[in-house]
Amino acid sequence: MPEITIKKSLPLLIHILGWSLFGSVIFVLSPLTSEVERPNEFWIKQALQFISLVLTFYFNFFYLIPNVLFKNKTYLFLFLNLLGGIFYVVIFVFYDQYTNMPELMHKAFRPGVPYKPKSNLFNYYDFFSFLIFSMSVGISTSIGAVQKWQSDEKIRLELQQQQINSELSYLKAQINPHFFFNTLNNIYALTNIDVEKAKTALLKLSRMMRYVLYETEKNQTLLTKENEFIKDFIELMKLRLTNKVKLDLQIPEKIEEAEIAPMLLLPFIENCFKHGISSQKESVILISLSREKNYLVLRTENTIFKSTENTPEGSASGIGMTNTIRRLDLLYPGKYKLDIDQSNAENQFKITLKIDLS
Repeated sequence: MPEITIKKSLPLLIHILGWSLFGSVIFVLSPLTSEVERPNEFWIKQALQFISLVLTFYFNFFYLIPNVLFKNKTYLFLFLNLLGGIFYVVIFVFYDQYTNMPELMHKAFRPGVPYKPKSNLFNYYDFFSFLIFSMSVGISTSIGAVQKWQSDEKIRLELQQQQINSELSYLKAQINPHFFFNTLNNIYALTNIDVEKAKTALLKLSRMMRYVLYETEKNQTLLTKENEFIKDFIELMKLRLTNKVKLDLQIPEKIEEAEIAPMLLLPFIENCFKHGISSQKESVILISLSREKNYLVLRTENTIFKSTENTPEGSASGIGMTNTIRRLDLLYPGKYKLDIDQSNAENQFKITLKIDLS
């Protein structure tokens, strides 16, 4: 509670200290450096000028800037401040004339020397007063502009984050049904071949479903959990593989801990089984997962086969891969590198994904 009170009162303290420093330097210390005793009328003028500058600052800050400058009335804003500066100077010129300030200051600085009134109404000090007025207006305008920029930037970032969160939720909602669609199709195929294997597959799927239900609600999950999820998925896929498929797995039993977006790697691995298996021809699938310093590296290779069009897998729209790349763009902008090679002599689809986890 005391910390919150201090934070709330901090801007007020900064303003008080700033005006105290400004007022003491310009209106007190500077005149005192001459070591000349000045009349009371001079100090009254100094106080009035200081108060006028404070009022000008906050009138400009709280009224003119939001209601004129930020309403795209720039020329009106400049004109009003110019008019205010002229009025500020004229008021204190009349004050000088009313209090006979030029004669009083002459007697203070040149005692015994006869005073000769000057013909011109304005002098150097009036120009200096206008500069001080302009400085007050300029500082308040700069602070107001910076605060407006910060406020707009904060709103922009909040809207951008909301948009990103909404898009990520939408993308995950698409990926999850896509994943279960393919997995359930695998289990359906197993029920006609081996019931026991189908039961085992269902147990694997139930554990994976728990991961999907609880971990995908989070923005980040532990890399060890993601690693276990991938291994469960591969074990599930292995149940339906024939001896025509050579599976080369390079996935560590234990992996150095880090945080990663959940189900980010699955579509790349799922793609191997979706497009890299043939019922008639030999096929090779390579899946490698490793940590290289701060980078998580996923490599996959699979022989390219055209999916059978009349199967659910073959007719799937392929949104998993597309959406995962979009998730990478949103979650790891400038922190990942994805190389896809699908035009090579080996007729293989090769993917290398590197994600900076630092």
